[in-house]
Amino acid sequence: MKGESLWPRLAGLSLVIEACEYERLHAVLAYEFERITTHVRLVGSGVDGLGEDISVFREDGTALHETRPALLLEGEWTLAAFCEHLGTLELWPEPPEWDGALRFRQWAFESAALDLALRQAGHSLHDVLGLEPQPVRFVNSLGLGKEPSVEPLLRRLARSPVVRFKLDAEATWPPALVDEVAATGAVDTIDFKGQYGLEVEDPEALAALYDRVLPAFPHAYLEDPHDLSEIAQRLGSHLERVSYDSPIRAAEDIGATPLAARVVNVKPSRIGSLRRLFEVYARLRAGTAAEVPRRHGRAGRGTGR
Repeated sequence: MKGESLWPRLAGLSLVIEACEYERLHAVLAYEFERITTHVRLVGSGVDGLGEDISVFREDGTALHETRPALLLEGEWTLAAFCEHLGTLELWPEPPEWDGALRFRQWAFESAALDLALRQAGHSLHDVLGLEPQPVRFVNSLGLGKEPSVEPLLRRLARSPVVRFKLDAEATWPPALVDEVAATGAVDTIDFKGQYGLEVEDPEALAALYDRVLPAFPHAYLEDPHDLSEIAQRLGSHLERVSYDSPIRAAEDIGATPLAARVVNVKPSRIGSLRRLFEVYARLRAGTAAEVPRRHGRAGRGTGR
């Protein structure tokens, strides 16, 4: 039914957990940015389920592969009972400074549990939910560097001419660079990072960035614009392209964004909970807003089976 959560269709899935393992993941990304995360692997009945904890950006003694907590996850559960049990556990040695990290870590375990439950049941996610799978398009999300250049895009396009991008906009983008990037025709989203509470150091330069970007990318989504009156004025004729990501953490956030956006970018790890995630989807299915019809970043293993 439209507007009804589909979580009950998953909640009763049987789940057998015999072990929990942690695996360190490491990559050096663009501009020598070192990224460290942890695979959470739940094992049971001859199969396993994977989730990824993206809450720690450096090894500081709090990463799961460092602490390897014994969380008493073993047993026979329903998926809903496991998630409820998980909510009673201390997943961090000390409360993290950023509360978003709590949701990220919770999602690592809940997504691993969903993956395992589906594998043990021998069903795909869309089968259990009774939905027809629809195609999605992944986009490469990146910035253009401290000394911004179109080169990162051109290098990727040379390898894969059909790749699409979500770009983190910077006030340091000069007009010539905006024109070069726009000429690729490969940008689906411009992310202004305006909803993270960061101080705007140069309001004039920021306004000039919007003046350059909005006409240069007439079909791109405009993600997380700054909540400033002068920016809202510039976005007045582009509201159908405005999307929100950072503020979307629960169902009640849909429709409560600074601008009446038609589109949202739902990141399950930012929601943190399967039950709350399906409440968000239910709100979207009710027609309050539309989900961005693509996914940012790399494909995960669990729910895409």
